[in-house]
Amino acid sequence: MAQKPSIPKGTRDFGQIEMARRNYIFDTIKSVFSLYGFQQIETPAMENLSTLMGKYGEEGDKLLFRIQNSGEKAALAPEKGLRYDLTVPFARYVVQHREELQFPFKRFQIQPVWRADRPQKGRYREFYQCDVDVIGSDSLIGELELIQIVEEVYRRLGIRVCLHINNRKILAGIAEVIGAPDKMIDITVAIDKLDKIGVEAVNKELEERGLYAEQVAKLQPILNLSGSTQDKLTALRGILSESETGMKGIAEMEEVFRLVEATGVQLNIELDLCLARGLNYYTGAIFEVKALDAQIGSITGGGRYDNLTGIFGLPNVSGVGISFGADRIYDVLTELDLFPKELQSATKVLFATFGQEELRYALTWVKALRAQGVAVEVYPEPAKMKKQMGYADAKQIPYVAIVGGDEMASNTVMLKNMATGEQKQVTLSELMGNV
Repeated sequence: MAQKPSIPKGTRDFGQIEMARRNYIFDTIKSVFSLYGFQQIETPAMENLSTLMGKYGEEGDKLLFRIQNSGEKAALAPEKGLRYDLTVPFARYVVQHREELQFPFKRFQIQPVWRADRPQKGRYREFYQCDVDVIGSDSLIGELELIQIVEEVYRRLGIRVCLHINNRKILAGIAEVIGAPDKMIDITVAIDKLDKIGVEAVNKELEERGLYAEQVAKLQPILNLSGSTQDKLTALRGILSESETGMKGIAEMEEVFRLVEATGVQLNIELDLCLARGLNYYTGAIFEVKALDAQIGSITGGGRYDNLTGIFGLPNVSGVGISFGADRIYDVLTELDLFPKELQSATKVLFATFGQEELRYALTWVKALRAQGVAVEVYPEPAKMKKQMGYADAKQIPYVAIVGGDEMASNTVMLKNMATGEQKQVTLSELMGNV
């Protein structure tokens, strides 16, 4: 019995329409990244496991795909894993190539990553990230530019979004004032799940992670602060007045919001004190972007990291970055029907012919049109016209150029508009003007 073809759960094939749509997303994001002076790099799909372990928190480490060594020297070779994100490989790249780089170094990277997660809607085991980072500067202009990039990308894609922002220093300050400074990671891992599992489940997890009931109780009014951004920051100044780290986080947030206001950013931005982002390497501002008109998780996320390169031998190099989740963006654009209709087919004109002589005639037109950058196909054999028209219809090709004896005699083609059904005889120059 023949084997039934299949692919692993959490992965997908992409057909021609899906790839046209995905490239629309990638090209939109790339063009915005380039506007801000970011340049593209790539890193290998696999890294040494030692590069990846311990960088994503206990939850992340469990989701790493490990690669089994093979060959004669397998036992001696370092263990390897598929990359979990693009940020840690980027930090490794910066340290390894630091003599070749100009700091601050502004890079973007669009590549797949892998996580051994349970597949579900909007969550895949293999998916693409579109990362943009600036490293080698602790200026908050970095945060501002990322916010501006988010605004411009989603404006071009037509998706209404809200950017949620917080600061890990504020979270560290909160851990201090509730009397649990050594439990900051436990607190952030738990409250990062608030949207997914609810308050009661988060509180239960906090207690399971070793927080006392009174510490959990002290946390509640802080996480439930309401009002405007300025109201929340003012309240936090009172709450965190005894925490130097917390006050520094508040000052950073206030400066980011001043920069946003000064540059006229129109993006919907919310200070979200429940936002924690469970990755251990974040040290300052943290971001998440959510679509306002689609029920899906975060579609963009990132933050400031002050010493990620230190683990690879280059300490005290600050960076900030953000990652666009191309697969979730795809799902949002599909749900909201926001993909441009012209993406359905790259081909503008199909040449349909009645015989071999007409086919040879069509080939000279095809060459001339392609030389002008027009995407053209010629049906490879003079089949029945119904079959050739059906091909154009199935591929949503907007025009069919029909070639028969009369057209050859007059050095024209019969151009059919597939949307309206209108037909007219046109010369080569007229055809170029029509398509």
